[in-house]
This record gives sequence, structure tokens and C-alpha cells, in this order.
Amino acid sequence: MTHAWHDVSPGPKSPEEFTSVIEIPKGSSVKYELDKETGLLKLDRVLYSAVYYPANYGFIPQTLAEDDDPLDVLVLCQEPVAPLTLVRSRPIGLMTMIDTGKRDHKILAVALDDPEYSSYREASELRAHHLAMLQRFFLDYKTLEGKAVEVEDFQPAAGTLGVIQEALERYSTHRRRGFQQHGKGA
Repeated sequence: MTHAWHDVSPGPKSPEEFTSVIEIPKGSSVKYELDKETGLLKLDRVLYSAVYYPANYGFIPQTLAEDDDPLDVLVLCQEPVAPLTLVRSRPIGLMTMIDTGKRDHKILAVALDDPEYSSYREASELRAHHLAMLQRFFLDYKTLEGKAVEVEDFQPAAGTLGVIQEALERYSTHRRRGFQQHGKGA
């Protein structure tokens, strides 16, 4: 069986273009999350607030972010994308959250195979209201759980490349050492 985190390649052009694995379709109020042991998706929770994911949400395979999970990605696309679908993506910006004391980077990307979004190169090209909705979602979605997060402004696409590269290298280092001894699952 293929493991969505370990066996899917981020792609030969990474970090400038990469494969995204979608966990949650745009418009969903269901939080699916990668089960690190099996590579399948599990139901994490139904969101406590009357909000929905404003973009397709997933991760970049073979990455390890500072929060000990695969690196998160929001993929802009006209349509909701089914969970575990692979999407060719290009980063256009970076939003950083502080969640339970840890930095939690969110790469904002566009689906390269969607003509509505594929021409975007920078988050700043999007309508200001669109960016505000993305930020507001992350400020609000945990409120009724009694959890507060901090959300920074979007950074330019150039800021994503180092974050993605570091996450690829961190994954590679931990993979060589064995994720089991680090408590990350395999």
C-alpha cells in the first residue's frame, strides 16, 4: 500500500512547483488528517464553529514542518478536490500561525491545472478580501474549542522556498534516522 506522506514524491521541480496531497476539500467543515502510521486519512473532528475550509487543504509529501507534521498547503482551485488527490501546485505566498506555542506555516499555492488560478504568481495578486477570508478562517476555526491562535500576514512567494526546502531537508534527516525513534510514526 502506498503511504501518502512517505511514498509520494514532492516532484522534481520542488520547491518552485510541487505535488500537494489534498486532505480536506474546499467548503468542508470536516477536518480530515493524515494518519501517520497508515498513510490513510482519519476524521480528526468536525469543526466546532460555523466555518468551512476556504481552499483545498493538504500537505506537501516528504516534508516535515516545525510542528512535527507534513508541511501544510492551501491550494486555490475553482472546485473542491477530493481527499487524497494529488495536485500539481505552485506556491504564491506564506502565512505563519502560532498554534499551541509552535510556528505552523501554511503555504498558499495555486493548482497548476486550473486555468482560473494557474497564472497567479503572488498572493498579493489576489483580491484583498480573498486573503482576509483565508486569514480569518484560521483565526476563527478553533475559537469554540477554547483555543486561540495568532495569524501573521501573507508573505511573498519567495518566502515559501526556504520554508519548503527546510521541511524537505528536515524530513530527509528524520527519515534517515527513522521516524519511530522520534515519535513521528512511519
